[in-house]
Amino acid sequence: MDTLILSRLQFAFTMGYHILWPAFTIGLAWFIVFLGAAWLRTRNPVWKQLQLFWIRVFSLAFGMGVVTGVVISYQLGLNWSAYARATADVIGPLFVLEVLTAFFLEAGFIGIMLFGRDKVGDKIHFAACVIVATGTVISAFWIISANSWMQTPTAFTAASDGRFVATDFWGVVFNPSMPYRFAHMVTASFVTGSFVIAGVAAFWLRRGRPADQGAARAAFSASLLLAAILVPLQMEIGDQHGLNTRQHQPMKLAAIEGRWETGKRVPLTLIAWPNQKEERNDYALEIPVLGSIILTHSLDGEVKGLKSVPAADRPPVPPVFFAFRIMVGCGVAMLALAMTGLILRWRGRLYDTRWYQYACMAGVPLGFIATLAGWMITEVGRQPWVVYGYMRTADAVSPIAGGAVASSLGIALILYNLLLLGFLWYAGRMVFRGPGDLAPIPPVVRPVGAHNLASIMPRNEP
Repeated sequence: MDTLILSRLQFAFTMGYHILWPAFTIGLAWFIVFLGAAWLRTRNPVWKQLQLFWIRVFSLAFGMGVVTGVVISYQLGLNWSAYARATADVIGPLFVLEVLTAFFLEAGFIGIMLFGRDKVGDKIHFAACVIVATGTVISAFWIISANSWMQTPTAFTAASDGRFVATDFWGVVFNPSMPYRFAHMVTASFVTGSFVIAGVAAFWLRRGRPADQGAARAAFSASLLLAAILVPLQMEIGDQHGLNTRQHQPMKLAAIEGRWETGKRVPLTLIAWPNQKEERNDYALEIPVLGSIILTHSLDGEVKGLKSVPAADRPPVPPVFFAFRIMVGCGVAMLALAMTGLILRWRGRLYDTRWYQYACMAGVPLGFIATLAGWMITEVGRQPWVVYGYMRTADAVSPIAGGAVASSLGIALILYNLLLLGFLWYAGRMVFRGPGDLAPIPPVVRPVGAHNLASIMPRNEP
């Protein structure tokens, strides 16, 4: 394989690995904030137990995100030097601002969050948790803005030497697709965190250790209630994101739908085998007209086909086509779990339905799978462009030997998988031990006005 393919594979692996950690830690950081607020308001030690436990898991995941994120920045200069040179004037400031406004903020207060509870008091510790959680969202804001500019470039001019030069800073930041991508990614991280927490709590419930039951019920109830709100919201955001993609990246949408011919009143392709060589779909299962209704919100809406551009300007269709269906399938599964939780809550059987607990444990990876599938749609779907419509990926790669890229890719595969095994080992040990030994459980004394937070607690809590 040549340098271009190897560099793309390496960046796909390292970026796909890295994105798992922000997708988890952003939502988890705000869940920790919720737990801190609940503890301050009610003084129910169950909330303190949960916060202590999830701060430990957060510290591991946050460290993984930092380590793997640093590698990405080096890759931009080493493997994609032509891209870095061409786009530095536009997106370089966004990366700098991510460090100054987010990374420094997180680094300055995460020590208090992890180790300062007994030294600074509950209120300052809570403030540190809020600051760290805010930093995770600010970080996502700048990174999503930079990536979105590559997808929908605007507010720039091309210099004579091939560089992109920004003409409006805020036009670059708030490019046409940025608000949709930012909302979609942040909501995805909250959904992912919700199902991890629900799955872990389901394990504690199923195991039945008395010391864990209060925390398990509280976490199970809160996370599933959050999921029941966020999953439908995420689907609505995804729909709006799709309308934006149709407007600004029609070939990406055509690859998502396996749509070869431009037309109106197009069907919705549920499943097929996209035959890129023959420019058609094999074994297609379609629903007439529904494609136009969903993709354009109009019965007669037009959807552009892949044949409307030369073959050299089309993205690889099968990876995008199947990744979208994997993402949607995970979304539907999470919606089913969340809505089932509401029904069981209404029937008073949320904590003792065994099959549902197993289903929630099985649902832990759904958010991560959906995130990876969505990332594949985003990045593979804009090919062959690295800056959509202006700079091809083949023109962005560094002039380095393929062997050097292959060796660094091999090292990354080994080291990253060892890191993942280490994370799973330590996080798994934490989950197996449970939160029961992290804080004593004295009798609960709720202050006046604490009934709102108490309403999501189980009735027979300690």
